Amino acid sequence: MTTALSPSYDPTQFETRLYQQWESSGVFQPRGEGEPYCILLPPPNVTGTLHMGHAFQHTLQDALIRYHRMLGRDTLWQMGTDHAGIATEMVVSRNLALEGNGETRDSLGRDGFIAKVWDWKQKSGDTIERQMRRLGTSGDWTRSVFTMDPMAADAVAEAFVKLHEQGLIYRGQRLVNWDPVLKTAISDLEVVNEEEDGSLWSISYPLTDGSGSLVVATTRPETMLGDTAVMVHPEDERYAQLIGRTVTLPLTGREIPVIADEYVDREFGTGVVKVTPAHDFNDYAVGQRHSLPLINIFTLDAKVIDGAMADEAGVPAAYRGLDRSDARKAVLADLEAAGLLVETKPHKLQVPRGDRTGQVIEPYLTDQWFVKMDTLGARGLELAESGAVKFVPGNWINTYRHWMGNIQDWCISRQLWWGHRIPAWYDEAGRVYVGRNEDEVRAAHGLGSDFALRQDNDVLETWFSSALWPFSTMGWPNAELMRERGFERYVPSSVLVTGFDIIFFWVARMIMMTDHFTGEVPFKHVYITGLVRDAQGQKMSKSKGNILDPLDLIDGISLEDLLAKRTSGLMQPKMAEKIEKATRKEFPNGIPAFGADALRFTICALATHGRDIRFDLGRAEGYKNFCNKLWNATRFVLMNTEGASFSGMPQPKTDAERWILAQLARVAAEAEQHFADYRFDLLAQSLYEFAWNSFCDWFVELAKPALNGDDAQAADSTRHTLLYVLERLLSLLHPLVPFVTEELWQAVAPKLGIAESTIMLRPYPSAADLDVAEFGEATDDVEWLKDMVSALRRVRSELNVPPAKLVTLLVAGAGDAERMRVQRFESQLRFLNKLERIDLIESADDAPASAAAVVGELKLLVPLEGLVDLDAERARLDKELKRVDAEIAKCNGKLSSETFVSNAPPAVVEQERKRLADWNAQREALAVQREKL
Repeated sequence: MTTALSPSYDPTQFETRLYQQWESSGVFQPRGEGEPYCILLPPPNVTGTLHMGHAFQHTLQDALIRYHRMLGRDTLWQMGTDHAGIATEMVVSRNLALEGNGETRDSLGRDGFIAKVWDWKQKSGDTIERQMRRLGTSGDWTRSVFTMDPMAADAVAEAFVKLHEQGLIYRGQRLVNWDPVLKTAISDLEVVNEEEDGSLWSISYPLTDGSGSLVVATTRPETMLGDTAVMVHPEDERYAQLIGRTVTLPLTGREIPVIADEYVDREFGTGVVKVTPAHDFNDYAVGQRHSLPLINIFTLDAKVIDGAMADEAGVPAAYRGLDRSDARKAVLADLEAAGLLVETKPHKLQVPRGDRTGQVIEPYLTDQWFVKMDTLGARGLELAESGAVKFVPGNWINTYRHWMGNIQDWCISRQLWWGHRIPAWYDEAGRVYVGRNEDEVRAAHGLGSDFALRQDNDVLETWFSSALWPFSTMGWPNAELMRERGFERYVPSSVLVTGFDIIFFWVARMIMMTDHFTGEVPFKHVYITGLVRDAQGQKMSKSKGNILDPLDLIDGISLEDLLAKRTSGLMQPKMAEKIEKATRKEFPNGIPAFGADALRFTICALATHGRDIRFDLGRAEGYKNFCNKLWNATRFVLMNTEGASFSGMPQPKTDAERWILAQLARVAAEAEQHFADYRFDLLAQSLYEFAWNSFCDWFVELAKPALNGDDAQAADSTRHTLLYVLERLLSLLHPLVPFVTEELWQAVAPKLGIAESTIMLRPYPSAADLDVAEFGEATDDVEWLKDMVSALRRVRSELNVPPAKLVTLLVAGAGDAERMRVQRFESQLRFLNKLERIDLIESADDAPASAAAVVGELKLLVPLEGLVDLDAERARLDKELKRVDAEIAKCNGKLSSETFVSNAPPAVVEQERKRLADWNAQREALAVQREKL
């Protein structure tokens, strides 16, 4: 017999084809019916490619969207990408260098460079969206928003102007993270703090009155050129008498005060530290508290200042124009020559580096645009505390609460060209005018066309436009666009799925901005995912060579290509050699193609509520086998229902049918609960066990006696139930493994007269739709039958009895109810266990030498004569008795412990007593058998 399915599971044959069919059919788009369900995709960088973090979050979002779509809800998964200012400028600048025609960012000028960026975006900017499709992302691509699109750009300008009008945006001079290579401020998220070997230098600062000196400990001696105080702890008795006096700053001759502040750690170094408010964030806070002057000693590229600025700051000529590292060497040499360098010792320190350039980040005093965060932050905290926004898992609100409670004003300007240019203009006198565009500014302030204005050169950081994502994607502030895109229907969205590392950078800012501008929360739930690590728990990084590309897992990759990818761009030969060696050991044959479904199921199975997720390639292999199992089970069903067609729910004729329908109702209820709790791991476990064990193994086996029996009604009913439960099983699994379930469903659905064209539009299984209230007795009977079959199969396996060989079964210890069960299920037991006959005997003592098993009160005996080597069987029984004795000892140990019996839950104690009884029953049966031999 043949079916429409190929003999073997091969995801490469249908995954891409199915996705193209789905997208072209328009099924991903909102349908305008049912209760709205909306998810905002965290917009990935337009420069990026799909990585494991994306794959992890996108899989979970897609599972939620597919599930709620099948519930009949009006689903919108809002797609989009972020313009990624710094990353994009770096990519395009690198491409210009590779072209080799001498063009650079600066030679092109602002307009020319931005034109190049748009050209690059047109050609290469949709790479990640193509990769997301390969994963199965069922979002509405027709509504996809790029943060530089006109609609989003209008929202950015409107938000900036309104915040400025309300006094919430200002321009001022403050300390920021400064990348001296990119020459721009960057956010804390773009700073990577790495532990490195450094030094702690102790330097003598002479007291101005000549009465002695203070020894200052520092890890950055070059910044002493900008010191404006030295500081001790107010309760440090060693220095109490010096507070309020002054020291002479070495190498410069400037006089600076000795101050007291509780920030000082008395145990660090000498207990005396230098204060450089313009070059250290903590020192900046101290400077604000003590009204200290701010002396900036570095240029934008981290060189010591020169010219008039250096004159004003009192920087000696010897250091002017030096790079900060060279300035350090010069300062240390001069201190040593002057006898002021007291000590140098090794010291571990956290060095902040830019994640894009790898350069040491400089705390830098510069003019930037800021958003005042005090009132916005208080409101953002209130919304989470009130439950208007709920964090899942709930403990993440503590992280949110900590950040919001210590909130600082938000630096929103960046010294880049690519991005939303700040809508502010300056006249020749330096006055600033804020407006949506230059024409509006001129009209509002009565400035004629001949009045000179220049627009601010800076752009807004990408987190500013991303903070508006929940409503800028819905057409705000344009009323007509808001109606078209369904603002009132989809705001607030249902859930945001994102990582814990951007709770403050993105989640908090969306909450504050959406509430401020629309009066709504952006989302009702925030589901926080963990960080994907490798199987050993290490963070994935290029330098470790342990990064896994999700597309390589889906489509496979040869060892040669994997090596080329992992060592590409590594400058150090030793590092490349190390990574190549590790890769060859782990993947000697490359990575096989697992398919998107196996990767997705692995992700769901690993999605616990923990902080870290260890990705094990072995799990992906196991879940590919799971998809294969599903494929083979479907082929079995199709081959056994060829020519048959049914409709509606089956009316079961056999206990096996009633049992599987009851199991279906149970797993449907579990799935509903797990989706509500965002427990994808428990969902995957529940569905896996039902699919593999209940349906593919047990029900397929239990169906065979009816399919091969003489009762035509039972056979027909079993065929109906096989098809019905399989179709519902495929629907249960679809949100997690969409491709294989669609391909199999297309072969199954026609036999059930189903009207929908795709499984995506099928109703998700619900326990309420299954009337199984009367199936309890049948369920108990089939569970008993399963225990009997399992026990007998275990005996056959232990005896190494060939599968086709018929054996005799003796059943002892049966009461009336058990006898009736044995007689009712005799044909199934004989069929499933290759039994020649079943004999009911009064006592096991009357049986010949037999292999034994116990099911409840029953003793199952398989006569050994002619089946096994009796000496080998004696040895096996001795080994089994030893194992059972060990288990009995464990149970007795627990139950004899007063601590266990008193403190453990009663149900646990009772379970242990039951286990002891079961083990004792098994031991008794085994002992009888051993005695007979």
